[in-house]
Amino acid sequence: MSRSLNSPSTRILGALILGLVLGVVLAAAQPGAVPTVAAVAQPIGTAWLNALQMTVIPLVFSLLVTGIAATAQAARSGAVAARAIAVILTIMVFSAVAAAILTPLFLDFAPMPASSAAALRGALADVAPAGPVPPLGDFMASMVPSNVFAAASNGAFLSLILFGLLFAFALTRIEQGARDTLIAVFAAIRDTMLVMIGWIIWIAPIGVFALAVSVAAKTGTAAVGALLHYIVTVSSVGVAVSLFALPLAVWGGRVAIGRFLRESSPTLAVALSTQSSLASMPAMLKATEAMGVPVATSGVVLPLCVAMLRATGPAMNLAVAIYVAAWFGVPMSFATLAAATLVAVLTSLGSVSLPGQISFIGAISPIAVTLGVPIAPLGLLVAVETIPDIFRTLGNVIFDMAVTLTVAARSAPAELSAADALLADPAQP
Repeated sequence: MSRSLNSPSTRILGALILGLVLGVVLAAAQPGAVPTVAAVAQPIGTAWLNALQMTVIPLVFSLLVTGIAATAQAARSGAVAARAIAVILTIMVFSAVAAAILTPLFLDFAPMPASSAAALRGALADVAPAGPVPPLGDFMASMVPSNVFAAASNGAFLSLILFGLLFAFALTRIEQGARDTLIAVFAAIRDTMLVMIGWIIWIAPIGVFALAVSVAAKTGTAAVGALLHYIVTVSSVGVAVSLFALPLAVWGGRVAIGRFLRESSPTLAVALSTQSSLASMPAMLKATEAMGVPVATSGVVLPLCVAMLRATGPAMNLAVAIYVAAWFGVPMSFATLAAATLVAVLTSLGSVSLPGQISFIGAISPIAVTLGVPIAPLGLLVAVETIPDIFRTLGNVIFDMAVTLTVAARSAPAELSAADALLADPAQP
C-alpha cells in the first residue's frame, strides 16, 4: 500500500488535486491575488513542460528506428511471427482510424461545456498558443523535409517521422555489422532519453501543481469539469476500440464468445490490478492455453504482442490530440487528420512498455504538433492519465489474447512445428 501511495501516478494526481483546490479557493477568496500567483506559478509549470518537450524529438526518432528494426527482424523469424506482425499492424492502423472517426462523433454528441473550453483556452493561451494550420498544398509539400535538422529544430514531427521511417527501412538493407552498430547507438539514445524522462517525471508534481494552481486560479471550477469530461471521452474511445477484440477472437480465433470472456476474465483482473501487459503475460499464457492454443504458438505470439501491439495506443493517443484540438478550436482538415492518424500508428509502433506518465508526452506530442494544437495542455492531462491508462491496459491485453487465438487458428501444423523450434532455440535464424 505504501508503495502505491508513493507511485509517480499517485503523487502527480495528488499534486493536480491540491493545485486545483488551492486555485479555486484563491479565485473565490482573493481574486486580486490571482495575477501575482499566476506570474509565479506559470513560469514554473512552463519550465517543466519545456523539460519534457526537449526529450521528445530524440526519443521519438530513436524509438522509431529501433522499433522498425525489431519489427523487421521479428518478421524474418518464421511464418507464425510474420503472420502475428501482419495482424498487429492491421489492428494498430484500425485503432487509429477508429479514433479519427469516433472521437469527433463523441465530442459532437457530448461536447465540452463551452464555458469550460473558453476559460481554459484563456488560461493556457499564453503558455502555448495553437499553431496555424497550413493550406493543403503547403501541408503536403512540407511533409518531405528539405533539411531534416531544420525540421527537428522547428518541431516538424511529420517530416521527422517520414525521414525516420525511410532511415529505419534503409537501415535494414545495409551490412549486418554496420546495422547492429547503428541500432545499438539509437537504442542507447532511447534508453538515455528514458532515464532523463524518468527524472523529469519524478519532479512532475511540482510542475503539475504549478500549472494546476495557475489554471484553476484563472478559471475556477471550469478546469475540474473539463478534466472529468476529458477522462470520460478518451476512456470511451478506448473501450469502443477494445470491444472489437471480441469479433476478432470469435471469427479470427474460432472461439465462442462466452468461452473467450470466461477464460479471459482472470487475465483482465490481473491487468486491472497491475496496469501492465507484461505483468499479465503469465495469465495470458494460461488463458490462451485453456482455449486450445499450443504453447509453441502462444510462446512466440504473446511476447510479440506484448512488445509490439499497443491496440488502444493509436486510438487513445489520437483521441487526446483531437480532444485538445476541439478544446482550442483548431480546425482539422482531412489531410491533417490523415497525417495525424499515420503518426499515431508510427509512434505507437515504436513505443515501449513503460508507465503511462512516462510515455504520454512522447507519444502524443508528435500527433498534437501534426494537428497544429498546443502541447501545454498535456502537462495537465498527464496528471489524470492513471484512469484512462486502466482502459489502455485492458484493451491491450484482450487484443493480445485475440491475436494469439487468430494466429493459432490460421497456422498450419508445419508452421506450429517451426514455432516450437523457435521457442526451444530463440537464437536460431
